[in-house]
Amino acid sequence: MRTALLLIDIQNDYFPGGKSELTGAVEASMNARRLLDAFRLNKQPVIHVQHMSTRPGASFFIPGTAGSEIHDNVKPAAGEITIVKHYPNSFRETTLLDKLKQLEIEQLVVCGMMTHMCVDSTVRAAYDYGFKCILASDACATKDLQFKDQIVDAIDVHNAFVSALSGMFAVVKCTDELL
Repeated sequence: MRTALLLIDIQNDYFPGGKSELTGAVEASMNARRLLDAFRLNKQPVIHVQHMSTRPGASFFIPGTAGSEIHDNVKPAAGEITIVKHYPNSFRETTLLDKLKQLEIEQLVVCGMMTHMCVDSTVRAAYDYGFKCILASDACATKDLQFKDQIVDAIDVHNAFVSALSGMFAVVKCTDELL
């Protein structure tokens, strides 16, 4: 089965000092880097997804800013595909589906940021398009969320979304299991 690594939105604004810092971004990016190194070593396809905010009032991932750049821990190498997107779902109004079909990809190893938003949206869409997905749970990061007057800790947000994806939409593994 032909497999590609899909790295979603591992961009500077999500890291310490960025405009929308996530909990565990550095650690998640280091696990993503381990996966990236393995895919490169085995000459397997790698696809980076980069979010560029075009909606009025956006506060991060502003085109042309350092915050919108892919983080150095997973910087694309020559020949690796980068897909630019403007919505949480990496397939929406992008060439991702066409690229995956062109490469004859059947399975995706997915990692990135944010677990509850772009990772979730993309994994569900990939499933709908017929791809088998493996989610590298420790190579993903998110942030605390608030619902009414309750703060939901990032770890609980992450675990809730990973558990919701597990089974139906993806096989969930940690980086060590995948390597």
